[in-house]
Amino acid sequence: MVEVRDFSFYYGPKQVLHHINLQIPEKQVTAFIGPSGCGKTTLLRNLNRMNDLIDGIRHEGDILLDGTSLYDPSVEVISLRKRVGMVFQKYNPFPKSIYENIVFPLRVAGRNRKAELDEVVERSLRSAALWDEVKDRVHESAYGLSGGQQQRLCIARAIANRPQVLLMDEPCAALDPVATLKIEELMHELKKEFTIVIVTHNMHQATRVSDRTAFFYLGQLIEYDRTADLFSTPREKQTEAYISGLFS
Repeated sequence: MVEVRDFSFYYGPKQVLHHINLQIPEKQVTAFIGPSGCGKTTLLRNLNRMNDLIDGIRHEGDILLDGTSLYDPSVEVISLRKRVGMVFQKYNPFPKSIYENIVFPLRVAGRNRKAELDEVVERSLRSAALWDEVKDRVHESAYGLSGGQQQRLCIARAIANRPQVLLMDEPCAALDPVATLKIEELMHELKKEFTIVIVTHNMHQATRVSDRTAFFYLGQLIEYDRTADLFSTPREKQTEAYISGLFS
């Protein structure tokens, strides 16, 4: 579904990704791992062109979604981000009710029919394993939720438009172990409907949630394989050193 072809990326004169090639399979969880500054989040943000918001960036190569280049002149960025949703490291609900958080992207698109909005709210909250916890207070402030609930609300908001791909940038970094477990369990359910790409520094998390793992180092893709194979029998010495904890 997502194909990265000989992709290089620059912040001004600094090259941060070097000739990346990988295919991200449909309806699986793909994890990007590697030390800080290795380029994994930069690549993730290119999958829905979030980096376009930064001055002085440029790229070489291509990224395709369903065979169409993300950089094709006919691709409208706002429409692309409806197809490729994103959940950030720090949960960021809007200062609105739970209900209005979820329907916000629909209202922006001019969809205001109450029956449709009600349906989307319930469906999204159920998909984010949050409905039973908040169904009696959907019109109360999202800030009244716990941190883990707020992150699941952000996931519900990200999937309200039914994207094909869901990007998750260290979605559990700010959460306690109990909330982290709920998010990880949620990913197993969500991959039945969505293609998921997650950036994580937590290698145990990568082994628990992902089907495939890509290891990055100094802007290069060192190894990409089935998660079980990459962690049990890595082909590259750098991969083995990283997962063994010899550097981080």
